[in-house]
Amino acid sequence: MTKKQWASVPGSERVTPPRARLVGRPEGNLRAEVTVLVRRRSAARPAAAAEAISASAQQRLPRHLTREEFANQHGADPSDLERVAAFAREHGLDVVSRDATRRTVVLGGTLSALASAFGVEFGLYEHEGGHYRGRQGAVRVPAELAQVIEGVFGLDDRPQARPHNRRAQPADASTTPSLQQLTAAQVAKLYAFPVGRGGGGQCVGIIELGGGYREDDLRTYCAELGSPLPKITSVSVAGAASRPTGGQDESADHEVALDIQVATTVAPKANYVVYFAPNTDRGFLDAITTAIHDTEHNPSVLSISWGAAERRWTPQTQQAFDEAFADAALLGVTVCCSTGDQGSSAGENDGLAHTELPATSPHALACGGTHLIVNGGLTVNGGAITDEVVWQDQFGGGTGGGISDVFGPPSWQSAAGVPPSANRGNRVGRGIPDVAGNAHCDVAYRIVVGGQWRSVGGTSAVAPLMAGLVALANQRLGQRVGWLNPLLYQQLAGKRVFRDITSGDNGAYHAGPGWNPCTGLGVPHGSALLDALGALATVERTDG
Repeated sequence: MTKKQWASVPGSERVTPPRARLVGRPEGNLRAEVTVLVRRRSAARPAAAAEAISASAQQRLPRHLTREEFANQHGADPSDLERVAAFAREHGLDVVSRDATRRTVVLGGTLSALASAFGVEFGLYEHEGGHYRGRQGAVRVPAELAQVIEGVFGLDDRPQARPHNRRAQPADASTTPSLQQLTAAQVAKLYAFPVGRGGGGQCVGIIELGGGYREDDLRTYCAELGSPLPKITSVSVAGAASRPTGGQDESADHEVALDIQVATTVAPKANYVVYFAPNTDRGFLDAITTAIHDTEHNPSVLSISWGAAERRWTPQTQQAFDEAFADAALLGVTVCCSTGDQGSSAGENDGLAHTELPATSPHALACGGTHLIVNGGLTVNGGAITDEVVWQDQFGGGTGGGISDVFGPPSWQSAAGVPPSANRGNRVGRGIPDVAGNAHCDVAYRIVVGGQWRSVGGTSAVAPLMAGLVALANQRLGQRVGWLNPLLYQQLAGKRVFRDITSGDNGAYHAGPGWNPCTGLGVPHGSALLDALGALATVERTDG
């Protein structure tokens, strides 16, 4: 095949990250799998369709597509899947699976065959986190498939995301107040989350890219809180599974435990499905699409507490994530993503402000972090929050937030007063977070990990906190609220369902009245939010 018969997949270019170096080449007979993302059967984009549905709803909850309607309107054409399968067979690759609804074809084969099929050269790279198999430049496909294939994921297996949790630091009485531990139940009460039925009949999906959980930890935790043992199912994605590390990757185990224990405390009667996937761009994307299109468990809300600065992702991955979340919006699945724990830098060392994917997707509910405080100390007075500010601590932790470098300003955020980026050029873009909640490590969440009670904070706790609240809302309303963002910024504007956080900063950005790039619209008043959503549902039922 001549060079003119090949085409680069737009946005697939990879570069070697800073402080990584080539140390060798992998053996060509090693086997790997990739996920090929195929175009939709129609030119209609899910983002535009989701916007149209939301706009047409006006003062009611939007109507979501059935899975059959979605597949017919936004799935892949089976003939396109077959064209990719035929290409794979020509290059000695196996067709592991194909899914028209997810628009994916999973291919497997030797690294030599994959390199030949996609025009790449593999290298082994060493970096501060270990080793990975990588590539540089773009992925190439036959020219006749250039309009069919939108992305190829899995050729590169570098670790892609970080968990957004932080262990509480030992208190120094001379410089810091004493550590206060709160259960998720106490935090939910402080935010006036409703109590009662507990999310029965709902399913909450949780995405994890490492670590695992232990049944004994859940029993200990639930016994202490006097809550029922939740029903949890694990789903393996791309060969991953729940594997507690026992200290080898402590942050991943803490992430899994925090996500599960916070969400199940808020909505103890809901069903939970934890999707375990490898920490790669392919693993992350496959976990998301698996969860969104899971017809067996049918989650109505997802909690995601992993991410990385936008520039760490290829453009094909950025687009694929956002389109997957737009699919979720059409199906009525709410996606809650934490914004990160390293302030406005997102952990980058270039002196610029950054935001993290996947929270920056306009179709994700971005969840930032706050700090409960009173009289210079940390406390809760009489069961009520006396003051609350932006989370930023002396140990380098702080809520992620700011202006996206990838996604433009969504129409529903136009009246929120989102400022331009703090970076040179003052880009106007999607502002995050949308909502916020307790995340400071000195007012940490009490969870059980490895048989021990731990104190853990971070925006990782806010995503499952909000996911649990959405499960309660869906149960109460008898329908899915789905894509919350347009509702919060438009239909529910001025309904006093959030409390402003007006003090503090996360580095480049400062809090203030109304929406701000540190805490978004503020912290939720759970019961008021559900009442306001209930009013929209009542309008829909009245109108028939």
